[in-house]
Amino acid sequence: GDQREDHDSGQSVDPEYLSKLGVLYRHCPSIEIVDSIASERSYKNRDEIIVSPEKMGPAYEDKVKMFFNEHLHEDEEIRYILDGEGFFDVRSTEDEWVRIRLVQGDLIILPAGIYHRFTTDNSNYIKAMRLFKDEPKWTPLNRAPEVDGVPARQEYLSRA
Repeated sequence: GDQREDHDSGQSVDPEYLSKLGVLYRHCPSIEIVDSIASERSYKNRDEIIVSPEKMGPAYEDKVKMFFNEHLHEDEEIRYILDGEGFFDVRSTEDEWVRIRLVQGDLIILPAGIYHRFTTDNSNYIKAMRLFKDEPKWTPLNRAPEVDGVPARQEYLSRA
């Protein structure tokens, strides 16, 4: 099926369960809450991204497919949803997918080393703020046996 569909398993995802995976989820109705979290976590920089056919043009479908490839990052991934909706899927400790719907006002922090993927919903539009400590290091490391050995993945597994 289409990656942008709900794929609802009927099981709700508790923020406490996400926390056990190292994923921090919080609804932040005001930017002041985001600013406070950014300060606590030493995030100094931010930018905004719009993922939509109107903004990305002909590259949109390829970009959405790229975001949906299972991968990890060597730094935390932080997103605050300004408008629209989308999904982050993360791998559980049992290597099962856990789908997290994000809507306007949601903040998610994925730990370095967790396998995940992202997609818009079927409205094909999301606007998000990306936060980072220094220069962004968003190079995706697509899932492969050799990636399982990178330090960020090993550190994640030792904590999860």
